[in-house]
Amino acid sequence: MLLSNAALTFGIDRMSTSSLDLSRRGFLQAGLLLAGTTLTASAVTDVIGEIPAWQPLSDKKIRIGVVGGGFGCSFHWHQHPNCVVHAVSDLIPERRDRLMQTFSCSKSYESLEKLILDPDIDAVAIFTGAPDHPRHTIACMEAGKHVISACPACMTIEDAAKLKEIKERTGLKYMTAETSYFRWETITARRMHAAGLFGELVYTEAEYYHPLNEAERNTLWFRDGQRTWRYGFAPMLYPTHSTAFLVGVTGERLTKVSSIGWGDDDPALKDNVYNNPFFNETGMFLTNKNKPFRCNVGWKLNAHGERAQWFGTKSSLYMPGSGGQPYAMQMPDKQVAEMPDYFAMLPESMRKDTGHGASHPFLTNEFIMALVEDREPATNLYEALAFCVPGIVAHESSKKQGEQLTIPQFDRA
Repeated sequence: MLLSNAALTFGIDRMSTSSLDLSRRGFLQAGLLLAGTTLTASAVTDVIGEIPAWQPLSDKKIRIGVVGGGFGCSFHWHQHPNCVVHAVSDLIPERRDRLMQTFSCSKSYESLEKLILDPDIDAVAIFTGAPDHPRHTIACMEAGKHVISACPACMTIEDAAKLKEIKERTGLKYMTAETSYFRWETITARRMHAAGLFGELVYTEAEYYHPLNEAERNTLWFRDGQRTWRYGFAPMLYPTHSTAFLVGVTGERLTKVSSIGWGDDDPALKDNVYNNPFFNETGMFLTNKNKPFRCNVGWKLNAHGERAQWFGTKSSLYMPGSGGQPYAMQMPDKQVAEMPDYFAMLPESMRKDTGHGASHPFLTNEFIMALVEDREPATNLYEALAFCVPGIVAHESSKKQGEQLTIPQFDRA
């Protein structure tokens, strides 16, 4: 069975119910022979459906401008058959040079503001500092450019409303480059959910930990003796690596939250532009389907990385973690120990892992194909705001010692 590239990106979300039923029946029949055993990645496709190969749909080329020579260099624009890197930009000359070298691009601009004046650019990839994302997104859309932006989309409720307004006024495409959405464990969870294999997904927990040693702290918190945006940054203002593990699997919305924060006597918590006293925050959320969701974000603890666990009435899925926890798909009478290989969902030139659980090429492909196919990206603006706005409210709850607060929604009217 061949699916559109959109369907491939989503997993089997768009497969017919009959196909899913056949997959489930086939697995249950095979289970009579495999009960009590551990399945391999090749066998798990019987559970979650086949993984068709990426198929070219058009010769159209998207001309993209890439802004931000740090994280922005880890994507695959120049390797996608439907994309050309037309120009790059960074305020720092050495980063600008790095972008030009990475993407073999001869045109550069000193700023985003100059780049967006280029009439030959169709879309802009924004990999600037988090506080600048909403301002830069709005500037690009006002200039008629589609946007993919690093997360979070915004850090205030006011900016969330502004982003919704300009997206709906211009009709341009927006996508958030949220890596957790395209981690292979999340793709697996999304396919399991679409196939009904969880039964009812009753509880999910997710965490994002990024502690810094002294050298990393000095590198990320300071540049040329000045504080960067990361100095004293509030954890729940960057919740998307955690919230996407639920919102990006079921499509649920987080509606209420009670959050608790922890901090110590570190000078960074006494004087920062965010008025933030916390290094770690834990939020207990409620979804619009009355399901609990626990979310941790922390900068100062002995753990690292992004991880989630999905618990259903029939099956559960566990991501591996820095503490040595293994990957496992726990079925009623068997366990799957390996993930399928999802690289077939990409153009052959992009089948490589450049970070965040091999999510980078999937993000690249999804944005380009959304523009080629003239459709909304999987992690469009409405999903982006559903990822980040709950964290904004959770941080306010932390400052109010865990008071439960209502989370405003910014979905399409």
